[in-house]
Amino acid sequence: MSDKPDIIMIITDQQRYDTIRALGYDHMDTPNIDRLAERGVSFTNCHVTAPSCVPCRASLFTGYYPHTNGVIANGQPWSRTWVSDLARAGYQTVNVGKMHTIPYDAPAGFDERYVVENKDRFMEGRYFFDEWDKALASHGLKKQQREEYRKRSDYKDRLGAFTWDLKPELHSDNFIGSTTKWWLETKPVEKPLFLVVGFPGPHPPYDPTPDYADKYLNRDVPLPDVTQAELNDLPPPFVEKRHHDVDFDHDSVSWKLEPTRDEMHRMRAHYYANVEMIDRQVGEILDTLEARGRLENSIIIFTSDHGDCLGDHGLSQKWAPYEEVTRVPLIISAPAHFSGGREVDELVQLFDLGPTILEWAGVEPDHSLEAISLNPALNGEVFAGRSHVFCEQGGDVNLTGATFLTMVRSSSHKLVHFQGEDYGQLFDLVTDPNEKINLWDDPNSADHKQDLLNVLMNWHVDSAVATRDARKRVVAPPGAEVGQHMQ
Repeated sequence: MSDKPDIIMIITDQQRYDTIRALGYDHMDTPNIDRLAERGVSFTNCHVTAPSCVPCRASLFTGYYPHTNGVIANGQPWSRTWVSDLARAGYQTVNVGKMHTIPYDAPAGFDERYVVENKDRFMEGRYFFDEWDKALASHGLKKQQREEYRKRSDYKDRLGAFTWDLKPELHSDNFIGSTTKWWLETKPVEKPLFLVVGFPGPHPPYDPTPDYADKYLNRDVPLPDVTQAELNDLPPPFVEKRHHDVDFDHDSVSWKLEPTRDEMHRMRAHYYANVEMIDRQVGEILDTLEARGRLENSIIIFTSDHGDCLGDHGLSQKWAPYEEVTRVPLIISAPAHFSGGREVDELVQLFDLGPTILEWAGVEPDHSLEAISLNPALNGEVFAGRSHVFCEQGGDVNLTGATFLTMVRSSSHKLVHFQGEDYGQLFDLVTDPNEKINLWDDPNSADHKQDLLNVLMNWHVDSAVATRDARKRVVAPPGAEVGQHMQ
């Protein structure tokens, strides 16, 4: 067996930081992710570079911010990644599940891909017919999704919360887990392995199997505390988003401006239940690696591409860069390589995984990458982290009231800038960690506001200079081979 480590990256979709018991949240049961945290390193201040799926993943797998690689919203094409560098370094590169490349089935540097995309998309001729669709079709079935949910008399009261009523093994996350186990149990692996496992959940529809749903429906779970004052102070794009999400049921979530406590409890119970379902699959993947004798030399990464407001701030899903959306769990567990049971509290970004992974494989990251290596922190060396983290989002079919927004966050303050507008958001995260009091127009906070605006300007200038050559390479020109790296 190679002395290079196997690298197993497990990515969920839309999972908040506050969904893992080992990170301090006792409304959850996550024994297998807890096992990773107890043996690994937890980054407690990891923030995504985009608050929606496609731009975040494009950023993660290129090592550049959205404004650099040009992918600023869902549905925009991308396929070039640093994964091909791992393949050239001798790794067997495999993806099972969600990646959100556009096109969906682009190689993206992988030797093998078993593509599964959004739970809610079943419209042949309009959306990609993925491996999960094929598995269901082989049973004479199709996935539960909004075209069927809309027939329910209580559809507009469910807030996207439904139970999975087909066979449990055909649930998307169970299907991804079992497909991953099948691959690990049956495929000959003669090289070091880079495996990306992309779970579709807990992204809506929030659809756990009934047994898991009942468990959380019968326990107290945290619920939003939204005041009218907070709603009155939302910037116009988020006010528009609230109303848009009532009129359009994206991902089977028909939103309500004033959901009841019971409706919110049901939605969150289903969401948390889906997380525990994924936790069980994580455990089975770890057990399979151990049975194959590959666990000891594996580095396991557990993370998510962004979170979910789940009604906090009166909002549904993502796109708005509140902490519930931008802060994600990041756990790296490899007792044979890094001492475990530690937390790293410095600010980092999710795409910092790129150069970190390349270094594990013995590959020198491209000097123009905007991501930084986390290996000093993992190795117990002095690690300053980032002074600021950034998050970007372009307007799309869900964020209809803004053309582009940018978040900059320090350890104490957060600013959200809306392109071309004189309004924005400013939060003091020390006195107002739940981001309820917008200080944008507060004269006493003018210095903090200007400081962060200056940081934002300098960041864009520095980025433009540092990545001037890389920008020519990160988006494939017409006719270029998809999956080819930026070099």
